[in-house]
Amino acid sequence: MKLSRRLQLILEQIPAGSRLADIGSDHALLPVAAAQQGVIVSAVAGEVNPGPYEAALKQVKESGMTEVIHVRKGDGLDVIAPGEADVITIAGMGGSLIAAILGRGVDKLASVRRLVLQPNVGEDTLRVWLHERGWVLIQELILEEDGKIYEILVAEPESAAAISNDEVYQERVLPGGSMLTREWLLRFGPWLTRKPEPVFYDKWRLELDKMARILDSLSRSELPAAAEKAEDMKAEMNVIQEVLACLPKDKR
Repeated sequence: MKLSRRLQLILEQIPAGSRLADIGSDHALLPVAAAQQGVIVSAVAGEVNPGPYEAALKQVKESGMTEVIHVRKGDGLDVIAPGEADVITIAGMGGSLIAAILGRGVDKLASVRRLVLQPNVGEDTLRVWLHERGWVLIQELILEEDGKIYEILVAEPESAAAISNDEVYQERVLPGGSMLTREWLLRFGPWLTRKPEPVFYDKWRLELDKMARILDSLSRSELPAAAEKAEDMKAEMNVIQEVLACLPKDKR
């Protein structure tokens, strides 16, 4: 099965021999490809919406993988039993929603040794959730596909990870003097800032453009709260610009 680059990168983060739970599986493309490539020994493809659920059933049946992949209709981690999966993938949702799904099913996470998460927005919200609950980011990936920029977060329990959260989020002074605090590492991505790719700068230039438009709108408001918000946003934009200027540039 031919996957998009985004799904292929997610697939590459799944350890061989995994028991996978793909939540919000849509057409079950990821678990089918993982099964066909021999990466997983079993999978649950979970989908809450009737249309994608039926599409996933059809995809799995046509792939001949019904003995390996079980398609289940349900909300979030409700589709798996405790101990049934050791890798969970959730892709294509907002970071807040992914965090809420994990939070509601926290009893299902005891046996999980890896989370592979691809939020469409709110990556920082998801990083905070993982950090506060003892999950360590061991890798981050960023890519552009079809005009959209995606980040993939790979996390393991701190009890099993080869690195601690204190090490991942250790504050760093950048060349030029800018400080990457824990707060800003959660915002930018601790791994993405170590060897930033061109697409990383593209993402943050787009964010700055979006903030500039909001700032322009605030400047036309006569409300006192708008002026205060504008000042906060200017300060935030200054930090982002300083950090981007100090980070090492990819020479490719």
